[in-house]
Amino acid sequence: MATLREIRRRITGVKNTQKITKAMKMVAAAKLRRAQEGIMATRPYARKLAGLLQHLVPQVDPGINPLLVTRDVKKVVLVVVTADRGLCGAFNSNIIKAAVQHARNKYASMLESGDMRLITVGKKGFDFFSKRQYELYAKHVGIFQSLDFQEARSIIQELTEGYLKGEFDKVEVIYNEFKSVVQQRIVVEQVLPIPPEEVAKEDTHKMHAQVEYIYEPSKTEIVNALLPKHLNFLMWRVLLESNAAEQGARMAAMDNATENAKEMIRSLTLQFNNARQASITKELLEIVSGAEALKKAG
Repeated sequence: MATLREIRRRITGVKNTQKITKAMKMVAAAKLRRAQEGIMATRPYARKLAGLLQHLVPQVDPGINPLLVTRDVKKVVLVVVTADRGLCGAFNSNIIKAAVQHARNKYASMLESGDMRLITVGKKGFDFFSKRQYELYAKHVGIFQSLDFQEARSIIQELTEGYLKGEFDKVEVIYNEFKSVVQQRIVVEQVLPIPPEEVAKEDTHKMHAQVEYIYEPSKTEIVNALLPKHLNFLMWRVLLESNAAEQGARMAAMDNATENAKEMIRSLTLQFNNARQASITKELLEIVSGAEALKKAG
């Protein structure tokens, strides 16, 4: 049985840990709030850009831009977005597990031949895949410390240059989409070639019947100018979603850790009181026994 001193030290240690987890929860909550504000701020631009592309892309020849042309898939790049740090529950392990399963199920032959490569965004993903039999095309570590739009542009530039050079024929990104503080949804989304926007025929006819736009310059030039912006914004949204999901997962994990510490303190306090009561009872018995012995001796 542990001594009173040992139990007291354990209680002190758990209380110190509880202070840390509570502080980390508050920090994660503040970062989550900023991440949500970032997502909300990007939505108006997203709607306008998506609406314009949905209207224009079906009206132009896909061959005008190589980023729209679908070709035979012989080589694939999978962009895996994880966090740079841990202490966020199953956030990293879930996305890594989903990426491994997706690669083995959909690109098993390419994985064996080395034609499926990875771009890891986040330190946790890089640490996992770099130590195993996976071909890494590039890595981006530490970008979530001060997330900036330039990081999204850098990743997209890297992808488009490789795609246009023919180094790979398809790019997919797998990431955690933010749903709520306690819920994230793993999403696999195609980046290149840019998939045709799904526009219902009825809506398209209705749009054309109501409004006939005159574009200056030509539709082709506008599409070619908007596609890079679309890709940059797509990756920026992915980074924002993943960052918000990470902070939500960390907030929930630290909340659970704080509650567990509270329960452990309660249990240790009960154990300490029982041990102290047993010690006091033992001392009383020793005193009474000593007094009785003195009486008999006297």
